[in-house]
Amino acid sequence: MGTRPGQLSTQAATAIRGALLDCVADPFYQTETEAVRYIADGLLVIRQGHIEALGPYDELKPTLGDLPVVDYTGKLIVPGLIDTHIHYPQTGMIAAYGEQLLEWLHCYTFPTERKFADAAYARSIADLFLDELLKNGTTTALVFAAVFPASVDAFFEAAEARNLRMISGKVMMDRNAPDYLSDTAQSSYDESKALIEKWHGRERLLYAVTPRFAGTSSEAQLKLAARLLDEFPDVYLHTHLSENVNEVAWIQSLFPQYQGYLDVYDQTGLVRERSLFAHGVQLTDAEFQRLSEAKAAISFCPTSNLFLGSGLFRIEQAKNPEYPVKVGLGTDVGAGTSFSLLQTTNEAYKVAQLRGQKLSAFRALFLATLGGARALCLEDKLGSFDPGKEADFVVLDPQATTLLALRNEAGIPLTLESLADLLFSLVIMGGDRAVTATYIMGELAYPTADD
Repeated sequence: MGTRPGQLSTQAATAIRGALLDCVADPFYQTETEAVRYIADGLLVIRQGHIEALGPYDELKPTLGDLPVVDYTGKLIVPGLIDTHIHYPQTGMIAAYGEQLLEWLHCYTFPTERKFADAAYARSIADLFLDELLKNGTTTALVFAAVFPASVDAFFEAAEARNLRMISGKVMMDRNAPDYLSDTAQSSYDESKALIEKWHGRERLLYAVTPRFAGTSSEAQLKLAARLLDEFPDVYLHTHLSENVNEVAWIQSLFPQYQGYLDVYDQTGLVRERSLFAHGVQLTDAEFQRLSEAKAAISFCPTSNLFLGSGLFRIEQAKNPEYPVKVGLGTDVGAGTSFSLLQTTNEAYKVAQLRGQKLSAFRALFLATLGGARALCLEDKLGSFDPGKEADFVVLDPQATTLLALRNEAGIPLTLESLADLLFSLVIMGGDRAVTATYIMGELAYPTADD
């Protein structure tokens, strides 16, 4: 039977009712009224994994015909959360005590990542890792694997099985690392190229060329990483930058011919539009300006920066309207202390406070959704509820805990001002307990029958 005039198609369709909230512009540069879209009693219509329509429930319901509606009245529905920097091999060493960056790598990270030469072990951790992301409402992430190609295969196999939009890559590391974790400039190029050809663009999977950081890569390796970017222009560059004061000084001693940490990457051809640099805590104003010119992005990782004592990211400088830099949020597990991007926004708010700045709830939401999508050059696919985008979204319960229920006893608000207050309570007190459901391409992915 055909669809009647004015009626939405029901082919492979789902309708979701709830309070719909997303960002349609950047609230760092536009008023929150202009940047935020909110429908207190809304309907999200998904067909074949993509958003077909959204609007007020009363307006869209008559167009649905016999299509059943999944009712989340009283809940807040937001786009899937986007984690722009995280290490899946470090899942098992989260909350490792007592070191700053360089010592922490040698004491904890390198011995842990050694285990990922075992493909079966890598797959077991990849499965646990992805389940944890979904439990926390994270639907897309930019993910470090280990130096072993098998660790990349294991991750992508697990992500493909869940139909996830994920980005990952093999670590490239040819010096200042244990022999058991070291490759060579040439082997890292060859192995990365083979992995790109195998995985990049397969289903929803994308590849990131991944030198760990300048301290563990020779100049030759960094230049071969740039060659991969030339050969495959739509892959990503994912690495670390200017996290820790001692690290910055060490990089300068390793590369005295260059004018600072970012310049090492710049002169070797790695500062580009699809390049994402984690941390950026110690960046100079000139380095922020260079990242802006290159249209590169930064992942702001507040839980990690605080845990390792690295410093306070200058988000106000990154969002300077004279030379803006794309910014997303990163949990940076395992230096980061939570898989939850809600918990990460909590810490981001505190970092801003310590710098005498304000991070509103709507700005935090932007960083975790559309801002992350823009940082990953995926805003045509993710980050908001615009029709045509992939239907990854999260259902949040503003009364998920006793305290949240007390805090939000009035229920779903009608005004943007009241919504800001409710959303801020989720930013500060939410975490994984506030996640009622996570949907991937319009299909329920969390909770599962086993949860």
